[in-house]
Amino acid sequence: MQPSRHVAVFAVVYGSTGDAMTSSSYPVRLDATLDEHLSRWRWLIKWLLAIPHYLVLACLWIAFVVLSCYAFVAILITGRYPRAVFDFNVGVLRWTWRVSYYAFGAFATDRYPPFTLEDAPDYPAHLDISYPEQLSRGLVLVKWWLLALPQYLIVGVFVGGGWLAWHGDGGWPASMGLIGVLALIAAVILLFTGKYPRSIYDFVIGLNRWVLRVAAYAALMTDAYPPFRLDMGGQDPATLVIPPPTPPAAPVTLDKPAPPTAPLPRRSGWTGGRVVAVVVGAVLALISFGLLAGGSVALWFDMHRDGGYVTSSVESRHSDGYAITSDRITIGSAAFDWRWERDLLGKVRIRATSENPAALFVGIAPTEAVDRYLSGVAHTVLREFDGSAETTIIGTVEPALPTGTSIWVAQAAGVDRQTLKWTPRAGDWTVVVMNADGRAGVSVRGDVGATIPALPWIALGLFAGAAVLLAGALLLIIIPVRHVGR
Repeated sequence: MQPSRHVAVFAVVYGSTGDAMTSSSYPVRLDATLDEHLSRWRWLIKWLLAIPHYLVLACLWIAFVVLSCYAFVAILITGRYPRAVFDFNVGVLRWTWRVSYYAFGAFATDRYPPFTLEDAPDYPAHLDISYPEQLSRGLVLVKWWLLALPQYLIVGVFVGGGWLAWHGDGGWPASMGLIGVLALIAAVILLFTGKYPRSIYDFVIGLNRWVLRVAAYAALMTDAYPPFRLDMGGQDPATLVIPPPTPPAAPVTLDKPAPPTAPLPRRSGWTGGRVVAVVVGAVLALISFGLLAGGSVALWFDMHRDGGYVTSSVESRHSDGYAITSDRITIGSAAFDWRWERDLLGKVRIRATSENPAALFVGIAPTEAVDRYLSGVAHTVLREFDGSAETTIIGTVEPALPTGTSIWVAQAAGVDRQTLKWTPRAGDWTVVVMNADGRAGVSVRGDVGATIPALPWIALGLFAGAAVLLAGALLLIIIPVRHVGR
């Protein structure tokens, strides 16, 4: 063999930096050890015992998402994943894996998972991800959605989403996913035999390994594409490394100090207080984004008024009965005359056009008066304006002509498009649409609008609240991240 070939083989086996690795290694390493003596029945209540972990993980995953967005921007600008954020997100994935291994993801240990982001050397489930010194700025734009799409389809089958989306029936086995089904089968076998099937265990660990590789890739923590390979068994192939050549031992002399001991494993620096600060900051950040979105929507509606009214889309409705009515509309309280809702809405406008060659009537009246007027009359009640919910009232009584009834506080009638304007008052109200001649078969299209005079101030208030919360969120996130990164 030529010397150049020796160099090439050395580079493949040990890597360019001299670190021992194999061709099958991947920077995401998942290892696990099956407990030898598992309880036959404890898996039945592990979901209950793990509830405290689920509550904590719900908060941690909020922080995970927000910090991943922070990392996205950092990678795009600098090409580096902030180390403190990387350690936190690895800790969240590690914590999630331990809880999954204990409960529905494997049922493979009876040892309760520790509440820590750090690796627990004495726990049978481990996850570690090699820190990337440099990441591609271009890949960060596409790898988490476009490039990872084939992996998402496969992982969806493993965790439940893919099978559920494929069948679309919402069945329980579909929602569980392949990992959950296999873990449940193994647990049932354990219940009757006292042994966890090794073949199922190896397969389940391989599926979990695939899922967490994809999770790390989607979270921008590596540029190495997850292999389409099921590495089964408790030991990750990345840990099956060829050790580098051991240099000859130096002679021991009395006049030289002993060599230093091996350094302790690196700690991430994420204390409980810093984790809580980041979680609270992430929650505040999400709330601020919600307020920002609400303010943007309010501003958009204010800038797209129709004749001074914020107006809904045009909807068409039909009833074989004599009328189409709204559900009960409650504004404030008639007893205390609360006016804030009236001041908020301003004036209300209802526009309606008959789709029949007949004159149309639109009116607003107190709900009790409308109930008396339409008692025994067939009509349709709209529970939602968009028609997503409605109730058909069956009756045999013919109503009196609506234009000849004195219950209305506002009304409009005619053959063209009718426009009704009303200043709301406290009380219970109902909108009624009928043919002006009182005959059955009502077909109408129309919209509803309100002036909402306070809408610009509402938008401004939402923007101000978003700015305050976002500032607090940045402080709660950046300060711990900077301290951990030192």
